[in-house]
Amino acid sequence: MRKDSPSPKGFLSRLGPGLITGAADDDPSGIGTHSQVGAQFGYGLAWTFVFSFPLMVVIQEVAAQIGRVTGRGIAANVRRHYPRGLLFLIVSLLLVANVINLGADLSAMGAALQLLTGGNAALYTLAFGIICVVLEVVMPYARYANILKWSTLSLFTYVAVVMVAGVPWGEALTALVVPDIEWTAAYATALVAILGTTISPYLFFWQAGQEIEEQHRHHARPLFQTPRTAGPELERIRVDTLTGMAFSSLISLAIVFATAATLHAKGITDIQTSSQAAEALRPIAGDLAFALFALGIIGTGMLAVPVLAGSAAYAITEMMGRTGSLASKPLQAKFFYGAIAATTLVGGMVNMGGLDPAKALYWAAVVNGVLAAPLMAVMMLIVRNEKAMGKLVLPHRATLWGWAATAVMAAATAVFFWFLFTGG
Repeated sequence: MRKDSPSPKGFLSRLGPGLITGAADDDPSGIGTHSQVGAQFGYGLAWTFVFSFPLMVVIQEVAAQIGRVTGRGIAANVRRHYPRGLLFLIVSLLLVANVINLGADLSAMGAALQLLTGGNAALYTLAFGIICVVLEVVMPYARYANILKWSTLSLFTYVAVVMVAGVPWGEALTALVVPDIEWTAAYATALVAILGTTISPYLFFWQAGQEIEEQHRHHARPLFQTPRTAGPELERIRVDTLTGMAFSSLISLAIVFATAATLHAKGITDIQTSSQAAEALRPIAGDLAFALFALGIIGTGMLAVPVLAGSAAYAITEMMGRTGSLASKPLQAKFFYGAIAATTLVGGMVNMGGLDPAKALYWAAVVNGVLAAPLMAVMMLIVRNEKAMGKLVLPHRATLWGWAATAVMAAATAVFFWFLFTGG
């Protein structure tokens, strides 16, 4: 290898917030959504993952640039440059979506462990919540970020599942480029759910916050203060985000393909949770596929729950004008870590209080899809605001892509509400 050639180790060392964000995108809620989509529609919605990929890349890159360029999170920038009422609305909606998502994810993890070992799913759910909070509060940020980075490997279990599922690859790959569109309420809801679980608001807050954490860890200044030397950092963000979103999309497709080839092919179309999908796979694809699917739910849940709670904590802390981050000592950031613990606890309690986990998993994705468009519009305003970004406002081409992504989310949401209120 030539000395100037980038080594695999060097490439991996450049990955961080973007990779973790992409992997957290495939949380148990996302697994449940993609399982339902594959079971109900077969390969008919596979094209949406190809369509949404450039959109999710550009909007996550926007979120990362907001954090790294300004040195402040999304909520902090809204608080600084826009009306407080807008800030309160955005953070409130984010909390609603995150709490539902947290409850659904923790419940799915508990149910998956029960499938594998027996026992009490409610106790497993509680234990997973406690473990995630303790790790996030107690462990030093650098070590914790490294654990999150390596835990992304758990998602390769779904690559293994699709390899043993007997996928008809000609049909599956054709569906990536030939849309099979149905003008029905179920199809519109599924489309919003897919977009909501691939372009999720909590991921915006998390990646922006993680860029700030990395900036502090390296004792660097916000890029707007050093615009002439910003090039390498912006390139690192681009590579990291592209890699993370590609990873996320491939895993999502693997889940859709696996459930389409097994459940849909056998006429099983009513799968609404990830644990139901795992259980349904066993008689069709065998014990190995079942075990891999269930283990993947637990692995990605351990990655996604801290991201959900952390993104909520970033948003609440910034809204209140308080300081706090994962790099802070617990006693130095009581409000921040309290927000992490509280959102996780409330999520678990909401789910244990009678919320149907099957509906929660799917509708959490729909709530995220509805919230995404207005939040993306606010982010696009921030990233073009010279008072926030200095000389590093988003270039015109990337701005067009960002607004295109926002328009797609708004259009999908509008179609969903049209069907909801007209019964069309």
